[in-house]
Amino acid sequence: MSDWLEATCAQQRPRAIAALTRVFRDIDTAEEAFADACLKALTVWPKDGAPRDPLAWLLTTARNAGLDHVRKSQRRAAILSRHTEEFQPAPTETPDPDEMRDDVLRLLFVCCHPELDQRDQIAIALRVVAGLSVDEIASGFLVKPKTMEQRITRAKKKIASNSVAFETPSPAERGARLGEVSLMVYLMFSEGWSTSAGPEQMKLTLCEEAIRLARLLVALFPAMGEQSALLALLLLQHARRRARIDADGKLVALDDQDRDLWDRSDIAEATGLLQKAQRIGHRGVYIIQAAIAAAHAHAASSEDADWALIESHYAALHALQPTPVVKLNQIAAQAKLHGPQYALKAMEVVADDLTTYRWYHAMRGGLLQETGDHKAAIAAFETVMTLAPTGPERVVIADKIAISQKELRGV
Repeated sequence: MSDWLEATCAQQRPRAIAALTRVFRDIDTAEEAFADACLKALTVWPKDGAPRDPLAWLLTTARNAGLDHVRKSQRRAAILSRHTEEFQPAPTETPDPDEMRDDVLRLLFVCCHPELDQRDQIAIALRVVAGLSVDEIASGFLVKPKTMEQRITRAKKKIASNSVAFETPSPAERGARLGEVSLMVYLMFSEGWSTSAGPEQMKLTLCEEAIRLARLLVALFPAMGEQSALLALLLLQHARRRARIDADGKLVALDDQDRDLWDRSDIAEATGLLQKAQRIGHRGVYIIQAAIAAAHAHAASSEDADWALIESHYAALHALQPTPVVKLNQIAAQAKLHGPQYALKAMEVVADDLTTYRWYHAMRGGLLQETGDHKAAIAAFETVMTLAPTGPERVVIADKIAISQKELRGV
């Protein structure tokens, strides 16, 4: 598939899969129908030209393909009787914006059904809503792809066997599942901001879709500090998008970014949302992460950032979310306060847990470079290269390896 076609299908996937799941009440059918539509687009669009409304074309084609699947299934009678008109859209049909507005959110609630445990909720949401591959999700969970594939298949079967899962949840049910849905939105943004693997570093359409959903959650739950904090966090991250990749397509570290390129309107909106969450008295992981991002956003440079405050925020975050990745981020802040040798020693605590986490080895390589141990730095960076870095990350790591090799040669 051409780059443009692939990008278009990826951009339309969340809303298309959500709408098709509402129609067919079956996730597998929705995914198969959308895949068929994308394959047909590969044949039709290059010959006839792209449609004026790609989403409408994909939905119409996918519904027809899905209908063919349904007609061959044992459930055809029950589904056809409920959705006869929906299955026969006009070829030029345009999706109803009001009807589709909440479809992705509804699908997130389906993925967060209480019949599933949290790990399965996250896995199926990332696969179905965000469109990540099984390998990408497995990489994020630090598990084998086969294990992740089994987890996703199990979750789909459990949802398919529970017809109530596809009903719009009541206000009480929405409140009960809100934490899981918020986590899905956060993870969707995280994957868009820093992809698990592949040639791209960022998928901005995925980030923008996550922000759209976060805004919808704020509108639905205006008195919930968690939702304001989540949206603040996403906006503070998104504000840095123009400075994160330079003119040559190279990834730029936070310390080296041109802060004049940061979106000040996003930062201002996020600051107001963070203050609202603080007034409500919310305490949770999103408000702490937003406070960390705000400390960076309001500093004139990396050197001017209040690293003691940032480190204390990470300590508070680790108390709520005691994961090795959070600890690693806390150690990164400690490196700014106490130096690379201190941080390298502190990293030993999480070494066994993060052997397949590429950011651990990248951070370790950078700290070793600072200490002048270039041979060990090269070994750490070469480990990163074995852990499926993105294209832009690979370029950065290759440059770091070259620097250390040059130092070893005494050039």
